[in-house]
Amino acid sequence: MFDIVTVGHFAIDLIIPPGEAKPKRRLGGPPTYVSLSASRLGSSVSVVSKVGGDFPARYVEWLKKRGVDLSGLKICEGYRTTSFLLKYYLNGSRDMFLRGRAPPISVEDLPQSLEAKSIHISPIAGEVSSDLIMAVSSITPTISLDPQGLLRHFDSDGRVSLQKTNSLDFLRYIRIFKSSEKEIKILTGIGDVIRALRKVRAYGVDVAIATMGERGALISFKDKVFSAPAAKPKVTADPTGAGDAFIGAFLSEYVNDEDPLWCACVGAAAASFLVEKVGPRGFRGRKDVYRRAAEVYDKALILKHE
Repeated sequence: MFDIVTVGHFAIDLIIPPGEAKPKRRLGGPPTYVSLSASRLGSSVSVVSKVGGDFPARYVEWLKKRGVDLSGLKICEGYRTTSFLLKYYLNGSRDMFLRGRAPPISVEDLPQSLEAKSIHISPIAGEVSSDLIMAVSSITPTISLDPQGLLRHFDSDGRVSLQKTNSLDFLRYIRIFKSSEKEIKILTGIGDVIRALRKVRAYGVDVAIATMGERGALISFKDKVFSAPAAKPKVTADPTGAGDAFIGAFLSEYVNDEDPLWCACVGAAAASFLVEKVGPRGFRGRKDVYRRAAEVYDKALILKHE
């Protein structure tokens, strides 16, 4: 049985850092960042994903060497791997363009022998359906969701924007929800983050999290809303995958019955190390992550009772 299984597309990211013109090609996608973040903290990890025939064999070997089980990875010849061009600006904003898309992940792609303490569903280009979310709920009660790929709209040139989904019924199968501040506002149609978290939790979600970049995160569970500050990186070289690193570390603690606030602080710490380097190379082990997490935990506040 795996501790954490991530369902979603791997990606090949073409990253243009602030002030630069030439893109850096990096392995990306939630299966990469979630898995490596959790693995560095001692969790056993696997993925359910699809890539195209252009997915480099060296990426497969690199992931395996770092403890990521790839038995649920399907390589689809004749298709392209999901790929994004990400251009970052000095003010912290970014433009994002879809450059390729692998086939959707279907219920039939779930390994029949799959067993997991938790399954994290994180589409990036509409590759996951509500039927798949429902099917996953029969494997484990601990399902987490990052809805980013359910909200993304792609223009004719591939430019990414966000738009509201028609229904939120899929939230009834989710126990842990994590999104950015902007995404949860669009998902719920509510401009106030705390009220948006409350709406998500009304579907039966146990823990709802909204990440807010340098302003930290809001964590709602039981009858409380906590504010946790961001962990401070020494330098911000590349924010790609920070949200995935956050939830990977969160789940690594959560499956061991840790307090959700502490789990979120560990997530913030793991993300802070990741952004110090370009691509998925900045992950640290438990000792370093716990040290930064403790600093965040000491500054966390109860904002209000729901």
